[in-house]
Amino acid sequence: MARSALTVALEITDRLLSDSVATRRDVLWCEEYRDGSKRLRIAPLEVAALVAEHLFADRSAVLTSATLRVGGSFATTAAEVGLFGDQAYRSLEVPAPFDYARQAIRYVAAHLPPPGRTPSQEVLAELAELVAASRGGALGLFSSRYAAEAAAEHVRAQTGLPVLCQGDDSLPALVAAFRDDPEASLFGTLSLWQGVDVPGATSRLVVIDRIPFPRPDDPVVQALGDVARSRGRNEFMAVSVPHAALLLAQGVGRLVRSTQDRGVVAVLDSRLATARYAGVLRASLPPMWPTNDRRVVRSSLARLAAEVISPAGHPIGAAEPSV
Repeated sequence: MARSALTVALEITDRLLSDSVATRRDVLWCEEYRDGSKRLRIAPLEVAALVAEHLFADRSAVLTSATLRVGGSFATTAAEVGLFGDQAYRSLEVPAPFDYARQAIRYVAAHLPPPGRTPSQEVLAELAELVAASRGGALGLFSSRYAAEAAAEHVRAQTGLPVLCQGDDSLPALVAAFRDDPEASLFGTLSLWQGVDVPGATSRLVVIDRIPFPRPDDPVVQALGDVARSRGRNEFMAVSVPHAALLLAQGVGRLVRSTQDRGVVAVLDSRLATARYAGVLRASLPPMWPTNDRRVVRSSLARLAAEVISPAGHPIGAAEPSV
């Protein structure tokens, strides 16, 4: 372990003393923590050449994921891992076993104003209406911890339904509590966008507060933007849009986890309906039935909730309490 740590330290020091930062092979930045400590970090700006040389040079590989396509194409992801040109790889899209158009609705709240740094009153009101219509069962994916906490507080006050929020307990405990209570909702940030698997009627509404663009002050994103601009490309379309497309697809994918699942994905960012880049993002998502009509969505959620929860507030099929 000591030898390995020294080897890593040697490699990092060698990179710091080389011209890799000046020539944009690496990006270097300093992070300051709440306790006042600081840490230098260095990361390769592009991994395509490294992966092509050390992984693909003398062997075959199969790369698979549910979210590899950006705008309906594998080209962006392939280039990022060193596969350049159609002759460098073969692609295969295996259809999902889900009937997305029948199982799920993709709702974009096109009437809302563009999102700001914090959730607007219009967004909070829309969120509360959706959760009330579905009588809970909402997985809320938010762009920041503050947004998740503000939304949880508002929905609790407006609906009286239980809302679990990331940070209240460990993530496995929160997911288990969400799974066990059909009227509970779970709100959180990036940890919930990936890897959370809650099939069944407990999760019948997925809410995304805004398109998950990377932070503009992220040092790696800034450096990638500089490189894209130096090559004559639009830095936003080359860096931010592909990042958002993949993460958005992962978030939307939290809804339909089995052939029996049904529900609504609600995106409370009107830019997904109005922005010039919106078509690329929508093309990266599962082919759910699309609508901007809030009345259709609320009535659909209400019907689904009625099938899941009895008027007394108990799951359908559960034993009624004795009087």
